[in-house]
Amino acid sequence: MGTIENLRERTRGPVFTEGDDGYDEARRVHNAMHDRRPRVVVRCENAGDVMAAVDFARTNELDLAVRGGGHSVPGFGTVDDGVVIDLRGMRNVRVDPVNRTARAGGGATWGDYNAATHAFGLASTGGIISTTGVGGLTLGGGIGYLDRGLGLACDNLISADVVTADGQFLIASEKENEDLFWALRGGGGNFGVVTALEFRLAPVSTIYGGPMLFEMSDAAAVLAGFRDMIKDAPEQLGGFPAFQIAPPLPFIPEDRHGDVFALIVGCWAGDPDRGETEISRFRAFAPVVAEMVGEMPYPALNSAFDDLVGPGLQHYWKANFVTELTDEAIQAHLRHAPGLPAVNSTVHIYPIDGACHRVTADATAFAYRDANFATVIAGMWPDPADNEANTQWVKAYYDDVAPHSESGGYVNFMAGDDQGRVRDNYKHNYDRLVEVKRKYDPGNLFHLNQNIVP
Repeated sequence: MGTIENLRERTRGPVFTEGDDGYDEARRVHNAMHDRRPRVVVRCENAGDVMAAVDFARTNELDLAVRGGGHSVPGFGTVDDGVVIDLRGMRNVRVDPVNRTARAGGGATWGDYNAATHAFGLASTGGIISTTGVGGLTLGGGIGYLDRGLGLACDNLISADVVTADGQFLIASEKENEDLFWALRGGGGNFGVVTALEFRLAPVSTIYGGPMLFEMSDAAAVLAGFRDMIKDAPEQLGGFPAFQIAPPLPFIPEDRHGDVFALIVGCWAGDPDRGETEISRFRAFAPVVAEMVGEMPYPALNSAFDDLVGPGLQHYWKANFVTELTDEAIQAHLRHAPGLPAVNSTVHIYPIDGACHRVTADATAFAYRDANFATVIAGMWPDPADNEANTQWVKAYYDDVAPHSESGGYVNFMAGDDQGRVRDNYKHNYDRLVEVKRKYDPGNLFHLNQNIVP
């Protein structure tokens, strides 16, 4: 069996074990609920390091966790007494402005990616928080501000470099290892370690948008108005309705800090001259209490909420896809949203229509191409003493909205206790995913995820 010394000899990046300087930092993940002690953390700098770490885990029969951005709410990026492949040493992003493509390392965040692509006036769909990992978000599908116009992040994926469970390096694309490429686009981290991703880019530089806050007494009208308007709105109009405790920000009246609001975060990515007109659609739903709306670089909106969800919080989330946001569903939201447990907690209802619907339900592993929304109840708070009460708030909220939702949800928003929902998350695509899993990971080395069992 391979030893730690052998592993160090095979890797360029640092290898951390308990007692080493940097071990505590190396084992830390975004969700502070997960305080785990891996046997070894390999800070990989290239695909060869990843291959060595995969071989070490397999030959020593150790659990293997893969960390990109480190944002996995269930803590899949770490493990007790196992191996952590930490991709944060692989954050380079290279842009080809002529062909409008970008190639990102497996540890790149959307902040890294946006900074590189924005220099050329280009972008692709990339989440809501800039510290999220490019790889993890994309492998789960990839919902973000631009998805109505550009499709999901996985819809813009051209190819991926993958290290599989046998330690082999493969390229997955429409032209090679097509079955693996199909599965990676929505199937999560079940099939290997993705060490690089290549994307199509679109001309998006300056957007018009930002948050608008509405009284909770108007929340039903805001959600119903958004639902009815967005289905026929231009696809360059993105954003989402949400619930949020008002943080102490200058644009919010000081006497309203700490109050719960309904809000819409808008993003117009089309002709800048139409920005104010398009965003004003949201103002028609109800009187606006406060707003911070205007023209800004796209990366500024993509990072606007980073400070609310910084490292060290406790996280517990639940999620569902929604085909129709019915009036009954809206009332279920209103029964629970006023009880948001902390300023960090939120509920987002993302539209996933437009370009997302033009991809057939079996073209990628992401199966819910008929859903119009993806809802997440994102419980986040600072004090571990509140874990039981706040986790129960998320569960009660979820139980009330679930009857008005689809049986499956977005895998990137799933909790650690959602393993029983994996088949529902993939619907008709599940059996095909099992076959791909059997081919590329028959021993289920990659099982610390929303697991597809071979």
